[in-house]
Amino acid sequence: MIRVLAAAAILLGLAHAALAVEPSEMLPDPKLEMRAEAIGKQLRCLVCQNESIEDSGADLAHDLRVIIRDRLKAGDTDAQAIKYVVDRYGDFVLLKPPVEPATYLLWFSPFAILAIGAAGAWLYIRRRPAPPDEPLDLNQRRKLERLLLDDQ
Repeated sequence: MIRVLAAAAILLGLAHAALAVEPSEMLPDPKLEMRAEAIGKQLRCLVCQNESIEDSGADLAHDLRVIIRDRLKAGDTDAQAIKYVVDRYGDFVLLKPPVEPATYLLWFSPFAILAIGAAGAWLYIRRRPAPPDEPLDLNQRRKLERLLLDDQ
């Protein structure tokens, strides 16, 4: 049963990968195709948002793959092809957006939240009142002695 489920999972994974880049999209020049795939892996599918356009089967991802390949065939460099897409869709289309003032919140907010949480925990622990050091009364001493004798 486990083998059947594992085989089904593998086949589903392969089927998903096969749906992404269609043979009709592929460039005849292997070097250009490799460049197109490398660029496509840097660009986010705007429909799926957690996949690159190379991995997505969405229609918009298909259109972007075709645009990238057309730009490369026209002689664009990798940077020019990426800039073409970014100019139309903004930095959001990049899977790894640049570190610049407009994206500081995106890049640095996780560190800021961790620092605030650590500072809050440190302040809480530091300001917590220490337990009082009161001596035991007679009843508490007897109870403690009974407990200690029972353990032996």
